[in-house]
Order: sequence, then C-alpha cells, then structure tokens
Amino acid sequence: MTVTPQQASRLTREICALAPVIPVLVIEDAATARPLAEALVAGGLPALEVTLRTPAALPAIRAMAGVAGARVGAGTLVTPEDVRAAKRAGATFGVSPGATDALLAACEELGLPLLPGAATASEAMRLLARGYDMQKFFPAEASGGAAALKAIGAPLPQIGFCPTGGVGPENVQDYLALANVPCVGGSWVAPRQLVAERRWHEIEALARAAAQLGRAAP
Repeated sequence: MTVTPQQASRLTREICALAPVIPVLVIEDAATARPLAEALVAGGLPALEVTLRTPAALPAIRAMAGVAGARVGAGTLVTPEDVRAAKRAGATFGVSPGATDALLAACEELGLPLLPGAATASEAMRLLARGYDMQKFFPAEASGGAAALKAIGAPLPQIGFCPTGGVGPENVQDYLALANVPCVGGSWVAPRQLVAERRWHEIEALARAAAQLGRAAP
C-alpha cells in the first residue's frame, strides 16, 4: 500500500507524539533486541529507532516488531534497498539522515512512513513543498542546536521536528521547550554497556525518566 507524503507526515507525527524521546538504538547482538525493546516499552518509550549500521540491525527489527506496544522504525535509511529491507524486516516507519528523491519515492511506494532529515531552512522547505511537515533535525547540535531550530521554526511554524544528534540529558529540555519539537531522538536511554551487560531494569528506569521529560518542559 502506497502512502502520500501527507499521509506519511500524519503517521510520523502520531509516532512522535507517543513519547518525548525516541531511543536511537545501535544493536550489536540481535539476542538483546527483544528484552531491550521490552524494557524501553515498559519504561514508557514505545517508539524505537533501530539504526541500520550493524549486521544485527534487521534481525533486531524483526525481534522487536513482536513486542507488544512497540512501534519499531528503521534508522539510517539511505537507499531504496534500505527501505525494502526495513519493510521486509517489519519496520513500521523509517528515519533518514537526509532525503533524496529516490529515497522518498521508495518509502511512498512501499508504504513506509518516513521521518526525513533536514539541517537547513532550504532542506526543510523542499521537504515541506513535497508534503513532509514532520521532519528530523540532524545533526542537531552540530547544526546550531536548539537556538538554530528555534530560528528555523519562526518562519516555518507548520513544520514539526525531531532533533537528533548530540541530544542528551544535559540539553534535551532546551529542545523539548520549543513549540516545533514534539520529541527528540537520543541514545542515552540505552547505553551500549548496559545493553551488553543485559541490565534491563536500569534501562527501564532510564526510559521511565525520559518518558517524563516533556512534562517538565516550559
């Protein structure tokens, strides 16, 4: 089933509204995927982004897709083949660091809602012209941080952003305080060492704290 850019943006907005943080996950061992997803969902973070940066990524998506309450997305989508592989693995949304016509067309044709990346006003406007009004601001800190995103949002208030890249506990509230930011993407809720040591209760606690962040934003 195909999706239009407008439908994709509506669906990604719904996903971004589920919690103030989308965990960005680099999975090294597919055996950790299911318990990791269970811990994050139990902590209140149902939307999960598994980056396609390791051989374990696609098997991890398959495992996580079976966890009740999880909405599993594939990150680092770059090519149409990435989109096809993510879709086959069971991903229900995609995330990209940028956007190309070929990537957007593949997501639309295969019915995979995409959160496309933009770092400048011109990139954001091009995506908006196509129909994408929910975007990823990446790399957030390297592109000027919350101040830059606030400035971009002033003339483009109709675009929502999920900033990712350099977002952590020390600056997350700066982003969540912005009217154009429903959520952020971050890896701090699932540190690699805790995952490797299978310390699921600690990851659940980190997720629970992250799930409360939006309530404290001014």
